[in-house]
Amino acid sequence: MSVTPPADLRARAEAASGHLPGLILSAERLAAMVAPGAHGLRRAGPGEDFWQYRPAASGDGARSIDWRRSARSDVQFVRDREAQTAQAAAIWLSRGQGMGFTGGPDRPTKAGFGQLLALATAMLMLRGGEKVGLLGQPARAGRMQADRLAEALALTPATGRDDDTPPPGALRPGQRVVVLSDFLADPAWVADLLAQAAGLGVGGVLLQILDPDEARFPFDGAVEFRSLSGAVRHDSRDAGGLRAAYLARLAERQDWLAAQARQAGWQFATRQTDGDPAQALNWLWQALGQTAGQGAR
Repeated sequence: MSVTPPADLRARAEAASGHLPGLILSAERLAAMVAPGAHGLRRAGPGEDFWQYRPAASGDGARSIDWRRSARSDVQFVRDREAQTAQAAAIWLSRGQGMGFTGGPDRPTKAGFGQLLALATAMLMLRGGEKVGLLGQPARAGRMQADRLAEALALTPATGRDDDTPPPGALRPGQRVVVLSDFLADPAWVADLLAQAAGLGVGGVLLQILDPDEARFPFDGAVEFRSLSGAVRHDSRDAGGLRAAYLARLAERQDWLAAQARQAGWQFATRQTDGDPAQALNWLWQALGQTAGQGAR
């Protein structure tokens, strides 16, 4: 295994740090385009903060009735409080070498697109009072946590491999988890992760991030395909002849991911790096609302 000299590590860190203000500003602007409103992550339960009044139902005892509010109408009302969880949400962004790919200078890398979505999603959660952290790290609330997450997302280096997997044993009961990856390498870890999630009552979303070249395979003629790590290479004299088989294999992978997510009560979607990040964020936000009930089980 090669060791990166300290001087090179320092140079990489300084270069990444230079992008931090832009990443934070872009994520703030993106998050501002999505109005959380009464987000699905909020629910009634043990807590200190008032959430809503609701009509009393069968099973509500007399001690739960808000008599002052009920006196203003002919209906008895219960004062619900908002559930508070020790750890609300965790985000995992793949650091595989393949995430550094972009098919053109006019669009970001998959990692860059994922960093923007991850940070904007975290900002929305933090704005709503949620605790957020990267998967396997402490979840915290507050504005300073957004800065910590931005730094972690920008400065954590890619792995030396084409693939990447979440840290083992990182899931916690009651979490909601966002997983961002291209899912192009061996996906066996996805089935294991979702099996653990189902056992712990963890809900979440899988978002596949692809470059348009990976989604459409526009190649023709003689092309050398190689992974960013250099571990995989393939020379083709007729790349166009591979298109149908490649697209069929990609569709098969996406169908498998969707089925795995559905079985675990998660959500799955694919987005491309030349697409509108606001639409991708809006899907993430709505999907998280649909899976919010998983963490309460």
